[in-house]
Amino acid sequence: MSGFDDIRPPSPDLIDDCVHCGFCLPTCPTYVLWGEEMDSPRGRIVLMRAGHEQESLSAQQVQAWDNCLGCMACVTACPSGVQYDKLIEDTRSQIERNVPREPGDGLHRKLLFALFPHPARLRALAPLIAAQRALGIQRLFRRARLRRGLPRLAALVRLAPAAPLRETRRRLPERSAARGARRGSVGLLQGCVQRVFFAGVNEATVAVLAAEGWEVHAPRRPDCCGALQLHSGDDEPARARARDTIAAFERYDVVAVNAAGCGAALKDYGHLLRDDPQWAQRAREFSARVRDVSELLAEHEPRAQRHPLPLHVVYHDACHLAHAQGVRSAPRDLLRAIPGLQLIEPAEWEICCGSAGVYNLLKPEPAAELGRRKARNLLATGADVVVAANPGCALQIAAAAGELHRPLAVHHPIELLHASLRGCALPAAPG
Repeated sequence: MSGFDDIRPPSPDLIDDCVHCGFCLPTCPTYVLWGEEMDSPRGRIVLMRAGHEQESLSAQQVQAWDNCLGCMACVTACPSGVQYDKLIEDTRSQIERNVPREPGDGLHRKLLFALFPHPARLRALAPLIAAQRALGIQRLFRRARLRRGLPRLAALVRLAPAAPLRETRRRLPERSAARGARRGSVGLLQGCVQRVFFAGVNEATVAVLAAEGWEVHAPRRPDCCGALQLHSGDDEPARARARDTIAAFERYDVVAVNAAGCGAALKDYGHLLRDDPQWAQRAREFSARVRDVSELLAEHEPRAQRHPLPLHVVYHDACHLAHAQGVRSAPRDLLRAIPGLQLIEPAEWEICCGSAGVYNLLKPEPAAELGRRKARNLLATGADVVVAANPGCALQIAAAAGELHRPLAVHHPIELLHASLRGCALPAAPG
């Protein structure tokens, strides 16, 4: 008897690793917000154990698992090494296969995944986003009555990117030659949201890697690595995208990623495809070659000269970089190596900003509350610039700061490094 099917259920052995010590509680965003045991990692693990012992999954279990942001702060905090990331990933897949969604919820999820993993569709949507910003619709949806009455639509409008239309049409060259002695070949994952609305980040990444001696390849396909669907439980499309990504990128010495959520997914392909006899070994070998761009640069002695960039910068730890990948020092080291730059640490670095893939579009109320909490902590530092290595975090923080009437410029670390290498001022962030 089990509420889970036989397709990759959450492992009882991994469930048993949890000793219910409570170290995860103060780092869990939903427990911090609500103080409910079932909305903590250890509470959700108890519900996973119960899922193995009952005939079906209850609405309360599904709600508790849905409330989880998947930020993995508990993984960082856990002294017992509980692999909550694997547990929640497999549990969410069980939900999507076996628990019918309310019609409105199911349709909303289908619409999100019919849009975000497809750059061509995002580019087609860009003129509408620009039009609604020009007409002031975004400001209209800041009204409390509209947010309460149409929370998910309000979230979509609130988080709409501010990238100029011309930037959404830019394309990367598929090959960029290394400067000086060649260190090796890098395959750069362009991403889906990243390549359309944060094209400048991709261009800065190519320029910095080439300046440091890497030959950079940026294949246009596949469109998406599957991260958004993987982290939401839509695992079969995620598995298909994982295979496509491996096939496209396994020829390169290193696979570089500049979006934290994508990097976490690529490093997780070995787990995702663990039961696929044709792909399991290829997935493990592929994941071992994946590096966040900050990791890759930090692993090698710098070549290009850094010029002064006199800024006070606060670094925001994207959860899928700091917690899921365990990368905290590399981006800080890169920033500290820029002359004239002063790095500031915010309070509550470990608490998620509320973006969490598409969480802020599925659970807009708690996500917005977490966004405002994060924005206040970042604003309290008095920094000139916020730095975040994930597009979702950048959109979430900028939106929350705007609602507090204290706009923040949010940049990727690679943009600051690129400006330093060029010896020029940092470009203005989209506003």
